[in-house]
Amino acid sequence: MGWVSAGGYEVALDDGKVVCRNAAGRRLKSVPPKIADDPAVVGLRQLAEWLERHERQCLADVERWMVRSLPVPFAVLVRVWPDPAWRAALRDLVVTGEDGTVAGFLRDADPERGLGLVDPDGDTVRLTPELVRLPHPVLLDDLEDLREFAVELGVEQRAQQLFREVWRRPAALDADATSVEEYAGGAFKELRFLHGRATQLGYRVRGGHAVCSVLEDGRAVEARVWVGDYDGYEETETGPLVFTDPAGRVLRLGQVGPVAWSEGMRMAAALYAGRDIEDEERAA
Repeated sequence: MGWVSAGGYEVALDDGKVVCRNAAGRRLKSVPPKIADDPAVVGLRQLAEWLERHERQCLADVERWMVRSLPVPFAVLVRVWPDPAWRAALRDLVVTGEDGTVAGFLRDADPERGLGLVDPDGDTVRLTPELVRLPHPVLLDDLEDLREFAVELGVEQRAQQLFREVWRRPAALDADATSVEEYAGGAFKELRFLHGRATQLGYRVRGGHAVCSVLEDGRAVEARVWVGDYDGYEETETGPLVFTDPAGRVLRLGQVGPVAWSEGMRMAAALYAGRDIEDEERAA
């Protein structure tokens, strides 16, 4: 952005922050207090806040497309690509075809030339598919190889895809069971601490449960972990992980798809990780 006059100084945005220079053109360490309320300074700060919210929203939308396995029209990618916030969230994500075959790492989206990708062989290719799939990492059979290749390429994904924690359903799973106890029993001194942790991790708390919604193969599934819903200052502990359908009916574990399983276990593990370790050590 260019410099804007503000009470004998000039201000501008630089990397999301308001910067200032004096009449001689020397850049100052901070914005002088006497122009803090100048309309130009206030306007730039409001713009910086909006840009920050926009970046967070773009990243959240891209991660939601991935977690919900939603195909994205090519036309949408082309439309949003010129926006730096969208481009940063989408760049270097692994793109697959309709059959799940990895096409490559996304590097460009042009209405005339198509998608620019670095394929698994390291070559730059151009494709123009009608729909683009940004798969959840648990659906990538060659995930470890892709992680190694991404390190070689120097890939840095803003959206968590390749280096997102994944959990795969164990082969010895009791398909008729209805809950996972692995991360139950994590003690918290106060319920509000567990609720706060759930919120900080980006999960909603409803009816005493931390919940994570996943749309998989066109079917909505909700992972739930009990976190308590009584006095916020009372002790509580994490409950078992269960999965429900849109009507609230608990599903058998054999009915849960790989993405819902991975995201549910990811939530349960993250909540459990915040438990009171000191109490556990004293009890031992």
